[in-house]
Amino acid sequence: MTDLNTFAAGTYVLDPSHTEIGFVARHAMVTKVRGYFRDLEGTITIGDDLASSSATATMKTASVDTGSADRDAHLKSADFFDVDTHPEITFVSTGVSNVSGRSFDLTGDLTIMGTTKPVTLAVEYDGTAQDPFGNVRAGFTATTTVEREDWDLSWNAALETGGVLVSRKVTLNLEVSAIKQA
Repeated sequence: MTDLNTFAAGTYVLDPSHTEIGFVARHAMVTKVRGYFRDLEGTITIGDDLASSSATATMKTASVDTGSADRDAHLKSADFFDVDTHPEITFVSTGVSNVSGRSFDLTGDLTIMGTTKPVTLAVEYDGTAQDPFGNVRAGFTATTTVEREDWDLSWNAALETGGVLVSRKVTLNLEVSAIKQA
């Protein structure tokens, strides 16, 4: 495994079949529901030093998958992602900071439903490896928690027992495998 200080500079492209970009929200105040975006793409550019590095990602909202067709249909509707009007969610990094060992913060602009807000992802560099096909792969794990209403994702329903059906806070989780480009 490579240390961040010796991480190979270059451009890496997300491998969608080995990358998960997902979210976790509380449902009915008692359980967590997980979802993923199955159609995604992105690029990570590692500079000569980590501070000059950048990342972008695009997720197709119509590819949301929570394991429930009814819930997925609701998430695709105008109540949530409104996939006909807003077919993509994007992230564009704006800076890297707080580098410590294999961890760092990646700040960027997250755009959902036409609204752009800054977010900071806590990132862990998981290392690099050469796969059996000759590809150099880099792995990263990242997480952040956002208030979904900041992006006008405000649909909800009150519960008779108090609280609401869908939590305001949503945790974003990324498990990324990226392939170095020649």
